[in-house]
Amino acid sequence: MSRTTKNRVTLAEVAKLAGVSRSAVSRSFTVGASVAPSTLLRVREAAKELGYRPNILARSLTTGQTGLVGLVANNFHNPVYLEWFDIFTRLLQARGLRTLLINLTDEVEPLRSLDLLMQYQVDAVVVATSTLPISFASAFAEAGLPVVHAFGRDNDGDFDVVGIDNREAGRIAARRLLACGYQSVGFLGGPESSTSTRDRLAGFMDVVEEHAGVQFQIGYSQTYSFEGGFEAMQGLMAGELAQGYFCGDDVVSIGAMSALRRGGIQVPEAVGIIGFNNVEMAAWDNIRLTTVAQPLAQIVEVTVECLQAQLQSKEAYQPSAKLLPCQIIERDTLPKALS
Repeated sequence: MSRTTKNRVTLAEVAKLAGVSRSAVSRSFTVGASVAPSTLLRVREAAKELGYRPNILARSLTTGQTGLVGLVANNFHNPVYLEWFDIFTRLLQARGLRTLLINLTDEVEPLRSLDLLMQYQVDAVVVATSTLPISFASAFAEAGLPVVHAFGRDNDGDFDVVGIDNREAGRIAARRLLACGYQSVGFLGGPESSTSTRDRLAGFMDVVEEHAGVQFQIGYSQTYSFEGGFEAMQGLMAGELAQGYFCGDDVVSIGAMSALRRGGIQVPEAVGIIGFNNVEMAAWDNIRLTTVAQPLAQIVEVTVECLQAQLQSKEAYQPSAKLLPCQIIERDTLPKALS
């Protein structure tokens, strides 16, 4: 079936119908621009009548800004990032900005990623992962792009970081396990190379080492995934299990619980589990995972605030690191804390 292509309505046609200049039409569709209310009303009515939609790409040739924010990530198997992407993109769109999603799974060269971002002339970049090396965010910042690293830790002084105190999260989880009366506890982290894994382990051991006589074991999942958690727990099951484990991610926790149950080991009766993130599926009735929750919505809000502050800054911008608090969400995979 053939389709007739309609001619695109131009800015000049809207200006003619509204009886205003073309610059007035342009300002009427520019967020924050100064336009008289009566002019704005005439322009919007004319645009509606003609079916006009502003051409963002054409406008960028005049303003030098595309309104595009590069969202860089490398873990699309973990639902916590999908939840974060959902909140982030909706919040950006409400502010008149759009997202260009860049998948850096298996990427090791920052300059290739930078070339891709520059080809699309993004106005800013958000790095949304804890597993990419800091060299990526640094390369983007050195190229003059405003950068915010969500779920990051270090900023080298040239970009904003928004995340949580992973070391304190490890302490919180260890205290909760020991509150069960456990005399043996385990840490089952994500990839050993991840800064968040190392920080959570350090915090976990801060608390464990304060309690003489408590035994501990340490294991790692190769990926933040169900399969990674399943395989890592199967490896631990080949030896003597601890009474309770802090898993460095909810999906890893769910994989670990599945391995335990397949082996006939009940959770929490025989082994307790506490996760991290509080993804939506952690609350499902067949899972009911006790977990350390990240304040995802707040991380998004602060990330966007930092992004806008950089974009609007007229002077030299001073980057900062903002670490937000976590909290435990009690469900059914740990016994009640002893009084």
